[in-house]
Amino acid sequence: MNLAILQARMSSSRLPGKVLAPILGVPMIGRQVERLRRSRRIDRLTVATSVHPSDDDLAAWCEGAGLSVFRGPLDDVLDRFCGVLTDFPQTSTVVRLTADCPLADWTVIDQVIAHHAASGADYTNNTTPERTFPHGLDAEAVRPDALRAAWTEAKDPYEREHVTPFIYRRPDRFRLASVTRAEPRPELRWTVDYPQDLDFVRQVYDRLYPGDPAFDSEAVIALPVNSAEAPA
Repeated sequence: MNLAILQARMSSSRLPGKVLAPILGVPMIGRQVERLRRSRRIDRLTVATSVHPSDDDLAAWCEGAGLSVFRGPLDDVLDRFCGVLTDFPQTSTVVRLTADCPLADWTVIDQVIAHHAASGADYTNNTTPERTFPHGLDAEAVRPDALRAAWTEAKDPYEREHVTPFIYRRPDRFRLASVTRAEPRPELRWTVDYPQDLDFVRQVYDRLYPGDPAFDSEAVIALPVNSAEAPA
């Protein structure tokens, strides 16, 4: 089973509450989930958030939308992921996604999952050895055994907060693979960290969603303004 875990929290330091910010009347996380559900390779999707009271509204919204929700430590996100794994022991691949990417492209995610299976890797992503996809299309696939090893052994707070660094920092121990874009566009910024990122995403939905709810990343690239600029 390919288990996608969408990590989310309300306490973003740069844009608090962004995951529930509305996009065409639906919370941002809801728009991302709508896109993820088009995947042909994700078998199960669950949201991993924290037990902190600041995430109560997020958990309630997700549960009301029929999503599976797991709650664990606020900062030890690796522990959350392994908690989800405990609930789904039949998992063969964990797909790590973050809830600040409402322009996520399910075809790219499926490509990462497919390459992960074909390569026999322990860990596969689409951001190394250098970024070729726009920021906001990131996807990672990892074998449960590798994730459990990280959970058991990782001591660095960074490795526990960001889930997978323990694995990709050790190429001598884990088999790593990557997916790249034929025409690199690493300069494009589609992830939501700042107010201007959210404004850009809303503009994209305003332009594309009414005519084609299933618009893909190529449609976004084709827009006259196809990226948000990060603050200097």
